[in-house]
Amino acid sequence: MLPRCPAVLLVLVGLVLTLRAAPLPRSTPEAQGVAADAILGFVAEAEKSIQALHSVMIVRRGHVIAEGWWAPYAANEPHQLFSLSKSFTSTAVGLAAAEGKLKIEDPVLSFFPELAPEKPSANLRAMRVRDLLTMSTGQHNEDIQNFPYRGDENVVKKFLELPVAHKPGTFFVYNSPASYMLSAIVQRVTGQSVLEYLKPKLFAPLGIENPTWEASRQGVSMGGFGLSLRTEDIAKFGQLYLQRGRWDGKQLVPEAWVAQATARWMSNGSNPASDWEQGYGFQFWRCRHGIVRGDGARGQFCLIMPELDAVVAITAGTGNLQKVLDVVWTTLLPALQAAQARTSPLAGDAAMQAKLKDKLATLTLVKPAAGAATPELAAKIAGRRFVFPENPLKYESIALAPAAGGSGATELRWRAGGEDVAATVSPAGWSRVEAGNPENAIALSGAWTGPATFALETVFFRTPNTVRLELRFAPDGESVTLKAMPNSGGAAREIVGRWAR
Repeated sequence: MLPRCPAVLLVLVGLVLTLRAAPLPRSTPEAQGVAADAILGFVAEAEKSIQALHSVMIVRRGHVIAEGWWAPYAANEPHQLFSLSKSFTSTAVGLAAAEGKLKIEDPVLSFFPELAPEKPSANLRAMRVRDLLTMSTGQHNEDIQNFPYRGDENVVKKFLELPVAHKPGTFFVYNSPASYMLSAIVQRVTGQSVLEYLKPKLFAPLGIENPTWEASRQGVSMGGFGLSLRTEDIAKFGQLYLQRGRWDGKQLVPEAWVAQATARWMSNGSNPASDWEQGYGFQFWRCRHGIVRGDGARGQFCLIMPELDAVVAITAGTGNLQKVLDVVWTTLLPALQAAQARTSPLAGDAAMQAKLKDKLATLTLVKPAAGAATPELAAKIAGRRFVFPENPLKYESIALAPAAGGSGATELRWRAGGEDVAATVSPAGWSRVEAGNPENAIALSGAWTGPATFALETVFFRTPNTVRLELRFAPDGESVTLKAMPNSGGAAREIVGRWAR
């Protein structure tokens, strides 16, 4: 019998959560049948051909055999998942279905009769939860684009007002409004947002601490995006699905749902070389090589490899998602396949393991090259505040000065978006600066790269976003031209700031 003392109960609950929050066990690659040099090959190829990975974690037989973060990204920091959030929303639907709160054949309109159009079309009336799960709502892409998730008007109502050109279940269009609707349905039937609903049922048992999920103004988790987690949290989620929903001897997610969610329900193309045309499940993608994935924009991946007893979690800030998968297929996949086929243990290679460990411990994003010396101009402009006119980048002012002690570092004062940044920057490492909005926290690394040019790397290390700034000062020190080059693929922008005397 449990004690009735509340304090004792709290201690017991805390102990249970602590035990559940244990990290995945660690192991050497060879102990789990994988050659360490293959992982080194993956890292080398990734750094050569992908701009840029932020983290990777490779799990084999339930053990982490390799993990690394490209500084300033770090193991303890959450990262925006974008559409990888969809697979978690799918899991919430599966749990609600298992509790009898909904059926995937239920009509969407049955959950929101008060928000339905006055005369709903036959196609809208036919739309089911299943159609939301499989991205087959029957809507055209152009009708879904620029969907108003963040407006004051009820988002569910806006969705139900969209044209439904095709019979649901027959026409695939990948989109996030469908995932928002799944989130809204779970909230309607459970009385909790998907975030709150999953906390005791999924996040706490997996040891996923402090998950955050952006919500609409109606308090509905965005569903299709907005979730932020750590790399190991992604790996745990993949391992849960690899284990058919079981975790620490408990069935967290029904095995039948895992099988349903990761099966191929919709055709989405016929190109055998594209991992975006291998079929779609319930908010999960099918890949080549018998692999299933959740993924998100800019390279957020949870790769589940049932035939190889492996999971690969990746965060990134790239525009070429297929390239990320291609690198995994050409470097890691053969090593995992060899491990699965091997009948005898793989001999350990201490030297190679040490080399891999050192490489993974010293990963870093590219930083600006240091100039030969701090130029004379640096002293001339020291402490001068350069003010920018109103601009889309929301940069307001910037000031540089040589750091004390002749270290070659630079003291930076910067105001952007209404927030002030003060940091000592150098090319030798990263200076972290928190912000009022956690997603605006940045890491900075900078150096003079010429007689009048200062390069500054800015990394929003809880997001995929990085921006390289190039500051070109006029010889008289009266003005500066700031060129911003984002990694998001957007065009570079230039603005001119002037010394505020």
